[in-house]
Amino acid sequence: MNKTKETFIFGFALFSLFFGAGNLLLPPLLGYNAGSNWIWVTLGFVITAVVIPIFGILAHAKLQGTMYDFGKKVSPLFSTIYCILIYIISITIPSPRTAAATHEIAIFPNFGTSPLLTSIIYFVLVLIFVLNRSRMLNVIGKYLTPLIVIILILVIGVGLFSSHVAMNTSAFSMPIVDGILEGYQTFDAIGAVVVGAVIIISLKLKGYKDANDLKSIIRKSGFIAGFGLFVIYAGLIAVGAFYGKDIFVDGSLSNDMQRATLLRGISVAVLGNMGNTLLSVLIALACFTTAVGIITGTADYFKGVFNGASRVFKTVAIVGCIVGVGVGQLDFHTIIMIALPVLMLIYPITIVLILLNVLPEKLASHTVFRGVVLGTFVFSLPDFLGFIINPIHLEGLKMVIPFSQHHLGWVLPAIIIFIVLNFKNFTTKATSN
Repeated sequence: MNKTKETFIFGFALFSLFFGAGNLLLPPLLGYNAGSNWIWVTLGFVITAVVIPIFGILAHAKLQGTMYDFGKKVSPLFSTIYCILIYIISITIPSPRTAAATHEIAIFPNFGTSPLLTSIIYFVLVLIFVLNRSRMLNVIGKYLTPLIVIILILVIGVGLFSSHVAMNTSAFSMPIVDGILEGYQTFDAIGAVVVGAVIIISLKLKGYKDANDLKSIIRKSGFIAGFGLFVIYAGLIAVGAFYGKDIFVDGSLSNDMQRATLLRGISVAVLGNMGNTLLSVLIALACFTTAVGIITGTADYFKGVFNGASRVFKTVAIVGCIVGVGVGQLDFHTIIMIALPVLMLIYPITIVLILLNVLPEKLASHTVFRGVVLGTFVFSLPDFLGFIINPIHLEGLKMVIPFSQHHLGWVLPAIIIFIVLNFKNFTTKATSN
């Protein structure tokens, strides 16, 4: 086996598994609204949509297990609950969202078919790929990802070089924070803990058994995918900022319809009539590969829970696709609104688990894991509850918690708890010595 070739194939496949509906639709409108502040928005977006997810892949390279290993230092019960929640969220929100985006942007405008028909055909194809997972990453890495990248480079490259740099006035008062929060919507941090396990299992199925070989390939693949994500995200945000003002975006439309309208308008303006066709192909491919990765990762996890029974893998894959067909009939905006409160609670926990698992063991003891995760959970609750009850009832609480008004109230408490517990550990060891 040529390790360099395998590394690039897996790196391209990993990029494609990350790159789905939100990854394509979010950046252009973000850049459009950021205007002259597009660089700062890009910085914030890259933190949660590139840096944290790649740390997640590096954590997988270190652990070389499953998602369960991410939370087991908190407690086995916590890790089990966390895994089940993540996989339920994955097959009920981001996976069906890919079908909804494909229908609204690629299928309905061209064929006028019903969302049910689109979802059925879409998830039948997803199931075929999942059940043939040994060849899945090769096909994605060798063929689908290069096609996705070529189309994206065409749109970004031609768009930037032909733009008049007539940017909007920034709509953001704190562009870095807005970029960070918009990065939540990509689901990339959650994607990292899901598809990272897919990469590990797929490498093992290809015959890689040595831990050092696995670690090396996973790390290098992660950096390849991360570099690709950074270039594409920065390019799409820049295109939205530089070129988007030439595209009429109806303010009465929802953000999600504006995203689709802006991206389609840029594609057509940059590439002519061919742009519409290429955008449809791009959306379909980007969404499809992400759905395949999510369903495969979910089926892998439950297969492991039930001692490697292949029928469990098939059953979970089928159930995941059936759920996808059902939820995928909803419109993209509805799925986004369902996702928001869930993300505000689960995303911060996922971020701290990723970061703690990347750190050296001496800085991430069981006590530190438990304290930081508990603190993150508690201080994320106001953001979660703000979508369920009247936000007015939480204003007093949010005024007390630093950064809470920006939905980042968990950050400072997590850092303080991390520092205090590590200081306590070092003091205890020094005293005992």
